[in-house]
Amino acid sequence: MSTNGTQKQPSALMSLLPLAVLVAFLALTINLFGGDAIAGGSQLSLLTASAVCTAMAIGVYRCRWQQLEDAIVQNMRSATPALIILLLIGAIAGTWMASGIIPTLIYYGLKILHPSIFLPASCIICAVISLLTGSSWTTIATIGVALMGIGRALGFEDGWIAGAIISGAYFGDKISLMSDTTVLASSTAEVPLFKHIQYMMITTTPSLIIALIVFTFIGLSASPDAATDANEISQALNATFNISPWLLIVPVLTAILISRRLPAIITLFASAAMAAVAMVIAQPDILLSIAQSDSASFMTSLKAVIIAATTSTSVETGNVLLNDLVATNGMGGMMNTVWLIICAMCFGGVMYGSGMLSAISQIFVRIARRTVSVVGSTVCSGIFFNLTTGDQYISIILTGNLFRQLYDDSNLERRLMSRSIEDSATITSVLIPWNSCGMAQSTVLGVATLTYLPYCIFNLASPLMSIIVAAMGYKIYKRKENAE
Repeated sequence: MSTNGTQKQPSALMSLLPLAVLVAFLALTINLFGGDAIAGGSQLSLLTASAVCTAMAIGVYRCRWQQLEDAIVQNMRSATPALIILLLIGAIAGTWMASGIIPTLIYYGLKILHPSIFLPASCIICAVISLLTGSSWTTIATIGVALMGIGRALGFEDGWIAGAIISGAYFGDKISLMSDTTVLASSTAEVPLFKHIQYMMITTTPSLIIALIVFTFIGLSASPDAATDANEISQALNATFNISPWLLIVPVLTAILISRRLPAIITLFASAAMAAVAMVIAQPDILLSIAQSDSASFMTSLKAVIIAATTSTSVETGNVLLNDLVATNGMGGMMNTVWLIICAMCFGGVMYGSGMLSAISQIFVRIARRTVSVVGSTVCSGIFFNLTTGDQYISIILTGNLFRQLYDDSNLERRLMSRSIEDSATITSVLIPWNSCGMAQSTVLGVATLTYLPYCIFNLASPLMSIIVAAMGYKIYKRKENAE
């Protein structure tokens, strides 16, 4: 399908129409299906908005179909590693649970973490691990899942637990030397990595402090009855699984692999494989239950491992809450998210290929005059691209390319731009239901994106802090002041 003639440039106002269609359809499907919208309604909303964008691009602006298709394919290509990582995270969720690794982490966590300090402690733990590994996804998929179980056992609402976990994980991811988003933001802005990280601390540290204060306040108001529930769950865990500190070898080896800067796909596959071995050795009764067999054999073990890694598994513990905590869906549980990411990449591709994203982004450029408006426009642009492209990496690149010349013309240091990009594109991606990060963390933690969104204090504070610091003029440098 193609058209003849010169392609017309879309107007900013008309370019907002596909986005309005998307928001309207998403609101309808969420109202109809609630958290189950991810099972089909959200995907259809994205495809409908893509169809509207395509019809406008071809029918009104004489855009060739091949141009749109190429943009979709390019978007898909960039999302492929994330899709594979998601499937491997599903395998880890299943094998780490069936092998007793996550039950062991929950068991010891319930012994150590008191309800009054659980939320701030969870935030700090995830921040440290994410800082060392450079990966919020890996942190949330491993220790985050365990903390989710501990928090539920202690009686906290899912939103608060997920909010603390995500806040800590994205703090560490944002300032880690090994984080791909940190490297991407600094390289896009052509700012030295260490200089970029150091400058980010001006807005990142206050945002984390605010989050910790809020989490501490909520923790101090925790129900005193939580200890009783925690003891019951600890006893049920100990009676169902073989709890052993030796099982913690797998998380330690996984951390070592991550520290060696191995590709995420290799690390996650190795972690799932190690957990499968631990499952066969440490949990023979669980293995027989999953395989629905009466006798142990190589084929029984293989069947149990495959089931745990790929499909739904459940273990009867005698405790209703714990039964829900230890139930997993493996790689199969990620398929709705994979489907959603593919549809989001279609929408982002046609919006980009048609020129509509560029038309809308020019709105931000035109309103940027003073330093605070330049930073505010950068932050809004990062959030906007997260909303429309569904991918934080694309958002970082597009925002950097769009504003690079504006910062130079305004005589502002590029590190102000790289920090503003991280404060928006990196941090807010997890708050958007159809963004790859929002979909992934919602699926892994078992909490709807809109449920945990109000409680991700660090992620909500960071964009605001970036604008506030710019408005104060604190350490806002001109390029000529630091030419050396």
